Amino acid sequence: MTPDAVLFFAAGLGTRMGQLTADRPKSLITVAGRPLIDHAIGLADAAGIGRQVVNVHYKAAMIRGHLDGRDVAFSDEAEALLETGGGLRKALPLLGPGPVFTMNTDAVWQGENPFRTLDADWDSVRMDALLLMADPANAVGHSGRGDFLLGADGRLTRGQGLIYCGIQIIDPVGLATIPAAAFSLNVLWDQMIARGRLYGIRLRGRWCDVGQPESIALAEAMLKGAP
Repeated sequence: MTPDAVLFFAAGLGTRMGQLTADRPKSLITVAGRPLIDHAIGLADAAGIGRQVVNVHYKAAMIRGHLDGRDVAFSDEAEALLETGGGLRKALPLLGPGPVFTMNTDAVWQGENPFRTLDADWDSVRMDALLLMADPANAVGHSGRGDFLLGADGRLTRGQGLIYCGIQIIDPVGLATIPAAAFSLNVLWDQMIARGRLYGIRLRGRWCDVGQPESIALAEAMLKGAP
């Protein structure tokens, strides 16, 4: 079944952005004239994703105000940050049953719509999650050595190979087995790897990780088509 719900992660403190997040959440930092969260939601809108949820914590009122009037629900983490795994689990009543998309809001994209790329390859019979992966050459502003190795059958294992682009389709049923309140989705991914049910697909385009101030100029150049 095609997922029709997405959780946008927008609760983080954005400390790597320095003074840029002193007066606003990272998701409201502007790139090419648009707040980062608008870039993310615009892609979901273009792909026809009907149910959209944003998790909030730091300067939550600003995000709520910015999205006022839009058909978006909010998962409030005012009491404590829950990280990606705990945040997804808390948002499940708003997202509805079954597999969902999750997307980080600190990035911009060029090329094929990432929601459509994932949707076209999703197979709930074989997969518990499908992650969108970038070759290092197509990952702008990212200095890491890679997150996963992609097998010939599409399965992912840990290793310094491809870079996770911050968007996936995931079946959240396994979250119920994790006792911690706040935890990373890496915990669930490792369980999926052990069962041979974590899959990946390559990005068809380019992706810029807007995680630090100098990445803004890189993202804007990428959107203009600069090599």
